[in-house]
Amino acid sequence: MGRSAGKAAEVAGEVAGAKIGKGFFRSQTDEPHAIRRMEILKKHPEIKTLMGYEWKTKYIVAATVALQVFMAWLTLEWRWPAYLAALYVVGGTANHSLFLAIHELAHNLGSKTMNGNKLIGMFANFPIGWPYSVNFKPFHMEHHRYQGVDGVDCDIPTRLEGWLVTTTATGYWDHAARKAIFMFFQIFAYALRPVMVKPDLVTNDRWMLLNYAVQFSFDGLMAYWLGPRVVLYFLLSTFFAGSIHPTAGHFIAEHYVFEGETETYSYYGPLNRLAYNVGYHNEHHDLPNIPWSNLPKVREIAPEYYNNLPQCVSWTGVIWRYIFDDSISPFSRVKRQDKRA
Repeated sequence: MGRSAGKAAEVAGEVAGAKIGKGFFRSQTDEPHAIRRMEILKKHPEIKTLMGYEWKTKYIVAATVALQVFMAWLTLEWRWPAYLAALYVVGGTANHSLFLAIHELAHNLGSKTMNGNKLIGMFANFPIGWPYSVNFKPFHMEHHRYQGVDGVDCDIPTRLEGWLVTTTATGYWDHAARKAIFMFFQIFAYALRPVMVKPDLVTNDRWMLLNYAVQFSFDGLMAYWLGPRVVLYFLLSTFFAGSIHPTAGHFIAEHYVFEGETETYSYYGPLNRLAYNVGYHNEHHDLPNIPWSNLPKVREIAPEYYNNLPQCVSWTGVIWRYIFDDSISPFSRVKRQDKRA
């Protein structure tokens, strides 16, 4: 990804002599994926055969959950240096993979039935330690339907986040430090932002109650069987999964504006193997009914729509640039007005 240009210059301010964004990018156009979807399906109708569900997802989820239970048991007596290393390398990677399994299941891409997807999602939720799989879906569907819409898309940082990280920064290193701190604790922003921005979408039905019941039952049984440290392993794995971790780079890489006014970027690197191909993000937003295993085939069938788009080369590199490039900030996102009214 190169330097942002065009609109970035219009919304830039001055901090320590470097231009940084102090206002969101504003777009008068609709989100780009619906239009491209229609064009692709008209030109390549065979892509419809890629839609459906992926039967392998539930087995990968089961293996990942088993790995986390095994690691929680294995590390019970480990000293803190080795314990933290295991948490970061194995626990963080495994739980981030489960985040993205739940993302697939929110799109009903892991089972033939909607209820089957919910149940697999609750199972994938176990090593995360806190119930969220059911509640994730309504917020994520809004992100797809209304990408960038102010006050609707909860993937966009709030003005409060921008004020804390960027607006009140006193200089380059202060700004970089604040962005690093935000990245380190970003899991809390992703957990709290939806209920602050769109509290009406918080699920309060029998499925959410079941999600809470089975999750806390699992936590209690694991604590009773192996002791409370096993639950600590799950929660710290979740923290590292959403912190400064290579797989967590996709949080920044997917929709932050790095090139011109492009608002969605794909990553085609090896970390997709651990992340249900979420790096194929333009492909996913264009055709959200296609499971992770078939997303590379979309690009193969319709390369003219993807090969010339700006791409992310490295999720780790994106984290580095987000922290140390003064022109990138929480404001580096496209916002558009809600036209439903």
